[in-house]
Amino acid sequence: MFRRPRPPQPPPPDSGELLAGQRTSGSRSAPAPVRAEDQEATHVLSELLARPTLEGVLEGALAHAVTMLGGDMRGYAVIRRGQDEVAAVHGYPRALIGVPLSGPWSQMRTRVLPTGATDLYESNPPELHATLDTCGMKNVTLTVVLPISDRGRNLGALVLDRCGPEGITPGAQEAVTRWATAVAPLLGLLESREQWRLAAQRITRAVVEAVESREFDSVGHSAAVADHALRLGRALNLSGRELDELWFAATMHDLGKVHGEEGHALVGANFLHGVGLLSEAQKAVRHHHERWDGQGGPGGLIGEDIPLYARILAASDACVHGGVAALHAGSGSSLDPRLCALLEKELRRTQTLAPEPPSA
Repeated sequence: MFRRPRPPQPPPPDSGELLAGQRTSGSRSAPAPVRAEDQEATHVLSELLARPTLEGVLEGALAHAVTMLGGDMRGYAVIRRGQDEVAAVHGYPRALIGVPLSGPWSQMRTRVLPTGATDLYESNPPELHATLDTCGMKNVTLTVVLPISDRGRNLGALVLDRCGPEGITPGAQEAVTRWATAVAPLLGLLESREQWRLAAQRITRAVVEAVESREFDSVGHSAAVADHALRLGRALNLSGRELDELWFAATMHDLGKVHGEEGHALVGANFLHGVGLLSEAQKAVRHHHERWDGQGGPGGLIGEDIPLYARILAASDACVHGGVAALHAGSGSSLDPRLCALLEKELRRTQTLAPEPPSA
């Protein structure tokens, strides 16, 4: 193998020939000292990455910002999605999440409002004032608004409220502004992912509804199965990512009926072929007509050899068709008995079913 010869390197100058302030090409300047607050911010950001959901990141961002300012602070995060709404809280009731609010966060700069929540009350209709009162916002004496923007896109704001007499020092204001700037790219990424997820769900729902509309009795069936499946998934402590995939499986479980009833599970599974992010959903659609006793198809799988999502779909589908009586009838034969009991418990807990009569 031929190698290109290296050009000869000049000898390094004698250290005595260096002028004051000069450095050789191989020398490095001393690193700039790292501020303690920046080290802490880096640590908190790494913790936020361990819980990569929009609400989780916003809650962590609020908690750290409140810690930085100290004193009697609480806060909420607003996300701009056509209509601004509260997406996370720290110190405020969780009932505030999802409430549409207008406020002083449209400007792309940090603001300290010494009038407290006055602007918030003036920006929102009177019917929302009772909600704000319940959350204790009438007692706010000072508000700090930290805009969240990523690549020129205004994502929303962290809004921090103080109810005591203390003010905000310029140093603290600068520190929390830097913190909001550090969090913004992560939120931008999550918000983009959330928008894609919602778009994919809308498209999926529209396609399924178009198929269901061919038969009047089927309209809304997949949505009902998805609702029951998610109840079970949450009761089983599935993660957000797993719940998303379970939703797609439940919503699309009968999509293969576009080619007729016979073999629709295999046809539906083929629709998901090659979609790597929905590989478990594909298995669920393929096997949701397996039976716990092994007498189903297409694989004749038995018991826990049947994929979990498929067992969840089977129980949810049976319950939508025949109610709790269908769960009792199929438990241990066609359906996973543990999932049947858990689904019935969840339905009773949320008062979807009447409570069981007391024993004699």
